[in-house]
Amino acid sequence: MTDPDWEPIMKRAAAIVTDRGGRTCHAAIVSRELGVPCVVGTERGSQAIPEGETVTVSCCEGETGFVYRGAVPFDRRQVDLAALPRPSTAIMLNVGNPGEALRAAALPNDGVGLARIEFIIASAVKVHPLALLHPEGVKDPEARAAIAALTRGYADRALYFVDRLAEGVAMIAAAFYPKDVIVRLSDFKSNEYAGLIGGRDFEPEEENPMLGFRGAFRYCHPRYREGFALECRAMRRVRDAMGLTNVKLMIPFCRTPEEGQRVLELLAAHGLVRGERGLEVYVMCEVPSNVILAREFAEIFDGFSIGSNDLTQLVLGLDRDSELVAPLFDERNPAVLAMVGAVIDAARRAGRKIGICGQAPSDYPEFTRFLVRRGITSISFNPDALVQGIETVLEAERQCEPTGEVTAHVRAGALPPQPGGEDSEGGQSPPPR
Repeated sequence: MTDPDWEPIMKRAAAIVTDRGGRTCHAAIVSRELGVPCVVGTERGSQAIPEGETVTVSCCEGETGFVYRGAVPFDRRQVDLAALPRPSTAIMLNVGNPGEALRAAALPNDGVGLARIEFIIASAVKVHPLALLHPEGVKDPEARAAIAALTRGYADRALYFVDRLAEGVAMIAAAFYPKDVIVRLSDFKSNEYAGLIGGRDFEPEEENPMLGFRGAFRYCHPRYREGFALECRAMRRVRDAMGLTNVKLMIPFCRTPEEGQRVLELLAAHGLVRGERGLEVYVMCEVPSNVILAREFAEIFDGFSIGSNDLTQLVLGLDRDSELVAPLFDERNPAVLAMVGAVIDAARRAGRKIGICGQAPSDYPEFTRFLVRRGITSISFNPDALVQGIETVLEAERQCEPTGEVTAHVRAGALPPQPGGEDSEGGQSPPPR
């Protein structure tokens, strides 16, 4: 599998084939954003393809990717974007690479629903923020030398982090200005932070980083609070010094409303006050508690963005990075649909915006139709799936008005019904893939 350290190389690749991983692993997510064909979880693809052999990698045949021997002819489909109608549902983009922002901004869109800063940190900053703040804690001589080379000319090495992160976010925000650009604050897991230069000296070794020291809890913890302060300084520079007030903020993996309140207080302490100069703060809906306590979360945040990747794995109880259980990972499962429908309903009742930035709308047209029927505010697509996504949304809007089929019996503050019953949306689960 790949990790954030691979991203500069992935930008140059014609195609990517991995032995491990599932549909929502790092390689799959980043390659979609880059527009690079990618086939994951092949088990032995790296051994089966001889070095130097020409192959054709295709992801056009549905959910299964194929690697063909030799250069296989293919057709190109051209779409007149100017003639493409615009749906009532806001159509936004997932963007993480500042170098791709201008090209993405030329596509039909209503802004950026998810601006990932992990790419900027991994490829432009490269150094763990705490290694910049506490260089004495870096034990590896090679890491110390690399940090010294990268930060040459900086009397304050922390300013290096702020500069690089602010520049990357500003490139995305400026490309889409004045449309909203929702920047998700860092969502590296501890093992991914450890991969940054100097990171191993500041990160815990966790058995399950996916469920560990990440997101909102990490921001507030004494072990990382100083690093989060640097992120805040960068966001304040983008909004205040550069004038890019179209940047909104989003908090990932926020387990409880109390945790969310603490993050808001930290943001305010660093000059990022919700409501001032149009600053909106959203919360990712990717933990079941975000759905069950949606009303409470709505009281402190301006809106929700459904992270269907994490929400699916936590509702179904599986590891989305494992190729062994990959056939079970399906956002169309009735249990997942019930949770998604419930939070859309709760957000609408609270008068809050509700969007989705997970992978499912880019992969499954039927999932997109489900979202439109539920009355979601916005859908964020990967650039490579945008045209098909717009066509699917237009079709869904023509066919039906938003309804409350799922949410009629699921309310915030109550658990959704058991999947598979006669009232469950979607009937039986789709067949394993």
